[in-house]
Amino acid sequence: MSRNAKIAAGGVAVGLLLLIWLPWWAALLIMLGVPAAAYLTLDPAQRRRLRRATRKELGR
Repeated sequence: MSRNAKIAAGGVAVGLLLLIWLPWWAALLIMLGVPAAAYLTLDPAQRRRLRRATRKELGR
């Protein structure tokens, strides 16, 4: 199993646990809010580079 597949499987597992333990709207807020907060912590040069990168290049 590749590194990205392991990360994706872990994300799905965490998402399912959140849906079980929290109301659906709170779990959705967390699942959408964490990546949004991570993106907002990047400086402008990093955001430009991330937008320019193709999906295959993100893992490099």
